[in-house]
Amino acid sequence: MTETELVIAAKSGDVDAFCELYEIHKRKLFNYAYYKLGNVHDAEDVVQDCMMTAFEQLNKLRKPEAFSSWIYTILYHGCVSAVKEQISRRSNSDINLYENIISYDNEAEFEREELKQALNILTDNDKNIVLLCVVGGLKSGEVAKIMGLTAVNVRQRLHRSLHKMRNYLS
Repeated sequence: MTETELVIAAKSGDVDAFCELYEIHKRKLFNYAYYKLGNVHDAEDVVQDCMMTAFEQLNKLRKPEAFSSWIYTILYHGCVSAVKEQISRRSNSDINLYENIISYDNEAEFEREELKQALNILTDNDKNIVLLCVVGGLKSGEVAKIMGLTAVNVRQRLHRSLHKMRNYLS
């Protein structure tokens, strides 16, 4: 089944179709949330909340072919709320957001840390554009709808942001 067919089936009450949609998107959703939040546990929680919201609100999705954009919109807003929560937690204690990251490979950990540092030189909006386009695999038009920008503006900001990150990493 295509993604659109799965969405239509899920809207008709087919739970297995929704589970398949989850399997298709879970990795990219987690990657986006992880890079946005910097914490495995928070990323898992936000993705779970996102999928629960999507399941509960699926009947409100008018265009089944827009499922990917719709699910990332839900995730984007969930991440914004989680960041606000992290800031609140951080102001109440000195918890390091990255201390819970478990690494099995020192080289991979080093590369992840470099990537996080490169992302952190960007503004929040530019970081979101990079994550939605590169990690999420969304097209500039889809990202534009999520963020309230034009597709041209998204492409320009993505190009500039990737250039900044390349310069930082070299």
